[in-house]
Amino acid sequence: MMQTAQTVRFAPGTIKPRHICIVTETYPPEVNGVALTLARLVEGLRRLGHAVSIVRPRQRKEDPRRGKTERLVPSLPLPGYSGLRLGLPASKALWQNWSVNRPDIIYVATEGPLGWSALKIAQRLEIPIFSGFHTSFDRYSRYYHLGWLQPLVTRYLYSFHNRTLGTLVASPDLRDRLRGMGMKNVSIMDRGVDSRLFDPARRCATVRRAWRAADRDLVALYVGRVAAEKNLALAIEAYRAMRRVDDGAKFVIVGDGPLRATLQEKHPDIIFCGVHRGDELARRYASADVFLFPSETETFGNVTLEAMASGLVVVAFDYAAARMHITDGQSGVLVPYGDSRAFVNAAVNLAHRPQSLIQMRHEARAHASFLDWQHVVNRFATLLIGVLERQPRDEVASERLQLATDVRYT
Repeated sequence: MMQTAQTVRFAPGTIKPRHICIVTETYPPEVNGVALTLARLVEGLRRLGHAVSIVRPRQRKEDPRRGKTERLVPSLPLPGYSGLRLGLPASKALWQNWSVNRPDIIYVATEGPLGWSALKIAQRLEIPIFSGFHTSFDRYSRYYHLGWLQPLVTRYLYSFHNRTLGTLVASPDLRDRLRGMGMKNVSIMDRGVDSRLFDPARRCATVRRAWRAADRDLVALYVGRVAAEKNLALAIEAYRAMRRVDDGAKFVIVGDGPLRATLQEKHPDIIFCGVHRGDELARRYASADVFLFPSETETFGNVTLEAMASGLVVVAFDYAAARMHITDGQSGVLVPYGDSRAFVNAAVNLAHRPQSLIQMRHEARAHASFLDWQHVVNRFATLLIGVLERQPRDEVASERLQLATDVRYT
């Protein structure tokens, strides 16, 4: 039998170059954790000498001929997210493309119609395929009054991922949760952070003046989608409680999403900055003091590492990136998962003891500065390509046929 993904071990640099195809519903210039993570992986794989092709939805006002390495497929706006596109089924296009330009291995990062098409065609062509669990769609339903759909979504996700050779996740707690619910061959691939970009040295007096924040004012920050599943109501509640302790405190929200207009109208004192990228985003991180991250639906939470690298004290629930990288009371603050009262109290305690921020900010930066993206890319390449390095191609094809026997093609 084929070696499973989680038992493969290779030293970085010993894997020969391969053609890797990444299939995803989201990719830059879209701004979200999944898109930016995939861009980092693609960049790193190419530096290692691999040929990387990408299949993704065409975004608005985008040239369909963009780049030889990107195959753009038709898309529709994602309901409730006008800025995101949902890839339509593309079985015919993938069959034609991969029959001519066959990848050695495929990584499908999203489980939508495009991802399902990729899974079917990869199995027909007997191309090894791995998957990533980047978004907890099964937990989103309760934020959109669709809790009754959660069992159906969960069954679909596990059916999807169990048809691949293995699934990559970002944290041990997510791996354990998925294994406990029946998912097979789940492996951990951590995340990195660009600590040269996200740096406390980018703290900017001009940015703080634009926020009407004096030097000693406490500025709380949130960066990410402004959407129901991010639980922003709790961050706002925590900010209101901080204001009762320190009436100079400010709350800044960087990002966009379906709830932005409603929240901006309801809370005119909160500073909504919209989407920022690169240096502009890094300056906003570094110009704040505390990062409020109330989400309960993360598979990882890249913003946690960006905030830590920027020297912020993160307040977050004890799971995903926060559990992996924050030492409670030393490099940030962890609260029990789902305990809203504890989250608010933690934010208030920081407002009561602003002097405690100094050492925690230093510790957060020191920890994040060691989280290099190249290590993550090496791990990704090892997990993804290791099977091909250890098994002859005919054994790989035989295994693919076995895994595909229960697939019904349309």
